Amino acid sequence: MLTSGHRLLEMALLLVRRNDIRNFAIVAHIDHGKTTLVDAMLGQSGIFRENEARVERVLDSDAQERERGITILAKNTAVSYRGVKLNVLDTPGHADFGGEVERVLTLADGVILLVDAAEGPLPQTRFVLSKAFEAGLRPIVVINKIDRPDARPDEVLDEVYDLFIDLGADEDALDFPVIYAIGREGIARRALDDVSTTLEPLFETILERIPAPDDRTPEPLQVLIANTEYDDYVGRIAIGRIVAGEISRNQSITVLGAEGSRRSGRVMRLYTFDGLKRKEVDKASSGDIIALAGIEAVEIGDTIADRESTEPLPRIEVDPPTIQMTFMVNDSPFSGREGKFVTSRQIRERLLKAGRQNVSLRIADGITPDQFEVRGRGELQLAVLVEQMRREGFEMALSRPEVVVKEIDGRPHEPLEEVTIDIPDDYIGVVTEKLAGRKGQMFKMDHVGSRVRLHFRVPSRGLIGFRTEFLTDTRGTGVLTTLFGGWAPHAGPVARRPTGALVSDRAGRATPYALFNLQPRGRLFIPPGTEVYEGMVVGEHARDNDLDVNVCREKKLTNIRAAGKDENTILTPPRVMSLEQAIEFIDDDELLEVTPGAIRVRKKIRAANMRPKRTTRDLDVEGQD
Repeated sequence: MLTSGHRLLEMALLLVRRNDIRNFAIVAHIDHGKTTLVDAMLGQSGIFRENEARVERVLDSDAQERERGITILAKNTAVSYRGVKLNVLDTPGHADFGGEVERVLTLADGVILLVDAAEGPLPQTRFVLSKAFEAGLRPIVVINKIDRPDARPDEVLDEVYDLFIDLGADEDALDFPVIYAIGREGIARRALDDVSTTLEPLFETILERIPAPDDRTPEPLQVLIANTEYDDYVGRIAIGRIVAGEISRNQSITVLGAEGSRRSGRVMRLYTFDGLKRKEVDKASSGDIIALAGIEAVEIGDTIADRESTEPLPRIEVDPPTIQMTFMVNDSPFSGREGKFVTSRQIRERLLKAGRQNVSLRIADGITPDQFEVRGRGELQLAVLVEQMRREGFEMALSRPEVVVKEIDGRPHEPLEEVTIDIPDDYIGVVTEKLAGRKGQMFKMDHVGSRVRLHFRVPSRGLIGFRTEFLTDTRGTGVLTTLFGGWAPHAGPVARRPTGALVSDRAGRATPYALFNLQPRGRLFIPPGTEVYEGMVVGEHARDNDLDVNVCREKKLTNIRAAGKDENTILTPPRVMSLEQAIEFIDDDELLEVTPGAIRVRKKIRAANMRPKRTTRDLDVEGQD
């Protein structure tokens, strides 16, 4: 029986907090300035020397992140302000990488919600805020880019209030602090007419409103693993937060894995975060975000404890995937020429590794031993995985993306997307017409300055292959963003690629003469001198049927002088597709061949005399009997 003294001690332990730490995530829609704000926080915290060279978006260290200009992987850093350690968690803003946001929020005690002062709340703003509310985190709202010529901070603040109310926020949540910022210049203000020229108001608000973590050091050890990395020197590194207890270097621990599995291990290296670097320490305690080395068999979502009797923490759960693609061994005539890793075993091991590192990916074996089903949140997420694999030397073939169909109450349901489109007035007609053919339904239209914001509900199936077409129709001025909107009954036929393909009917090397004579037939994908094989798609036909063509034909030469003059062979530059554009382009009877040096579209059945003739491409009858 507990005495009153024991109860008082328990109450005291519950009230003790670690006031020397704040753990928070920065969340926002894509391009609203999260990573740029982190740059300014790092700069003003004094971690850089005065003469040290700095790069923009320093946390976007991955090659693809710097090339694409987006954050793909969530990362953490730490800065100090008035003796308090601020663990900052930077998250992606693209909907396809929402799993990273859900994973990182398990490490945080609060969030900074960043909103563009001109664009206002967008679909991913709603997503990240809803996930913060589900995790019980209270936000600080930062209205960023107030120096934009089209900034409308007061209206945006009203839209943020409407979003909070729409998500069911209570009175405490509606009492959020507001900071106005110019992240690029490192300026934060509590009011628009303030004269602050630093981020001090933001730092002060973080100390005031982000709760300090509970100090549960006397309790048994519990560490929730939220990320894993690999280091060439120390091996596998697990990153997580100490929920309770304390951990030391060389300590024996137990890894509590999925399905009740338990494994023993030892902490060989222990790190905390200091600026952009890891700092090796001997001991860390409740509330710290740490990195552990020496434990090879650890996965995201595992709990690390100091005794087997400890109960595991709830595993990290994320929303289910909505898009799937089939990865398979490349069996084209050019297979093995460029790639180092080409076998099904190598591809399978790499995909399983990706599934362990990314909680929103699902990997499963396919129909045959050389096929693998990969499910994710969207085409961009899968394209990033494919691009990473080809840079590592992998060679593979990919099928057309398909939606994940789910059976609810005995009926097939498909994922639905809430699409927000920001365009000039002139393109409302063409965009509405195109989305209507893809079963899109408009439910809201807003005028924002000189532009119009359209809101649609569209089956995910209808958006496959639409983005490139959308950019063409809007002359590159349109902005399209999506958010998973739940499951809906199958919507029926959806418009697909309206054009056929120009398919090479033989192996050889493309000649200028042959390509020149094929230009009236459609848009070519290859320049002269490209090596081709039978079944390789060399262009987009102007009509809706496939056309087998000879791109290797040479001009017959004679020793008789012609009476007229030969035509100059003038070729239009070929259409060079990026990986995402090629994934959008391929049809059901086609594959995408991806190697370290090339991206080729091909037919599944390469032989022209065995390939079924496709003459109608305007409807997608997937799921229809």
